[in-house]
Amino acid sequence: MKNSSGLGHLKQSSSSFLQRVVPRRRFLQVMGAIVAGLLSGSCRPKWLTETSEPTFAIPPTNVPGAASAITPASRSPSQVAIARAASYDRNLVRQRVRMLIDGIGGLEDVIRSGDRVAIKVNLTGGTKWEPPAGVSATESYITHPEVVRALGELLRDAGASQLFIVEAVYDNKSYQLWGYEEVAKAIDATLIDLNNTGPYESLALTPVGAGWFIYENFVSNHILKEVDAFISVAKMKCHWSCGVTLSMKNLVGLVPARYYRLKREHYRRSALHGRDDEFKTRLPRVIIDLNRARPIHLALIDGIKTAEGGEGPWHETFNPVEPGVLIAGKDPVATDAVATAAMGFDPVVGPPFAPFLRGDNHLNLAYSMGLGTNRLEEIQVVGAAIDEVRYTFSPC
Repeated sequence: MKNSSGLGHLKQSSSSFLQRVVPRRRFLQVMGAIVAGLLSGSCRPKWLTETSEPTFAIPPTNVPGAASAITPASRSPSQVAIARAASYDRNLVRQRVRMLIDGIGGLEDVIRSGDRVAIKVNLTGGTKWEPPAGVSATESYITHPEVVRALGELLRDAGASQLFIVEAVYDNKSYQLWGYEEVAKAIDATLIDLNNTGPYESLALTPVGAGWFIYENFVSNHILKEVDAFISVAKMKCHWSCGVTLSMKNLVGLVPARYYRLKREHYRRSALHGRDDEFKTRLPRVIIDLNRARPIHLALIDGIKTAEGGEGPWHETFNPVEPGVLIAGKDPVATDAVATAAMGFDPVVGPPFAPFLRGDNHLNLAYSMGLGTNRLEEIQVVGAAIDEVRYTFSPC
C-alpha cells in the first residue's frame, strides 16, 4: 500500500490492492459492482436526470497555477487513532471516543480553556428519505448523536466555554427528529442552521486564500469565522462523485444552499458539483477550497453503523453495514486516508479505480496542497490496526 513516487498515483491498480485485503468471493462481488455501476449508471442520483439550464451562474474555475505548483513540505508522521465499537451504547461510545482522543495526544493543542468550538455534523438529505428497513437514519447515513454527545462532554471537560453544533440542514425537522435537540441540551450546545444568518444579522464572506481552485471565497455564517476550534464529525460512507465522504467532504454542508444552486428548484448546492462534464474535476477541488477557508482542527469519523454503495438512500445501491469502528485525528487528510483504507480502498488511487470512479481523488489534491498526508507510510496509526478493522465497502 506504500507509494514511493511522490505526488503520483500508485503504480499498482485498485484491483491488486483489493485482492490483497479482500477474500476472493468478496473481491469478485466488489469488482462486479464497480463494472455494473459504470455500465448501467444504477447508482446515479435522481437529480442527475435534470437537464434544465441553470439560473445561477457557476463562478469560473481558477486557472491552475499557484495551487498546482505547490509541493508538500516535509512532514512529521500524522497520528490517527482507531477504536472498535459494536454499538451506540452511550457508555461504550463515551469510552471509545475518550480512548481515541487520548491516543492522539488529547485536546490541549485543539482548545484552551474558554474557547468556543463548532462541531460540524453530517445531516445530509433531510428527513423525507426513508432509510432501509430495520435501520434508522442515524444508523445508516447520518452522524449518530451519541458520538457528538461523547465528544461534547470531552470538550466541556477540556474547558470549552461554548459549543455549537452546526450544519446547513435540509429541513427544519432534522435536528429534532434525529436526536440533536436532546444532545444539545445534554452538553449545553447551541444548534446552528448554517443556511441562516442567526445568531448574527448577516452572512460573512470567507476567503480561501492564494491558489484557490474554484471559489475565491465562500458565503457562510459568521460563527464559522469566530469559533476558536472547528471539528468535523462525519459518517463513514462512499460517495457518487467523490468516492468517499468523510471529514473533509463533510464541509460541503457549511455553505447556505440558496447561494450555491444552479437552479432554484434544483438539488441543494448543485453549483458546487457542477454539470455532468464537470463532475470529475469540480467538486473535489471545491472540497479543497472549503477546507482551506475553514480548516479542521479535529476529525472524528462515525463508522459504527453506516452504509455502503452511496451517501444516502436516494441511491439504489445503498446498503446498511456495520463496520463497528470509530476513527479520529488532527490531520483530516490522514484521518480520511485511514478511514478510506479501513473501507477496503487504496487512499492514493485516482479514477477510474474504486472508490474514485467518477472524480479526482480530493485526498491527493489535499496532499499536493500541503494540507496533510494520505500516504499510509507517513501516518502513525494508534489503537486498533487498519487490518483489524477493515470492512470492504461496495463503492457507489
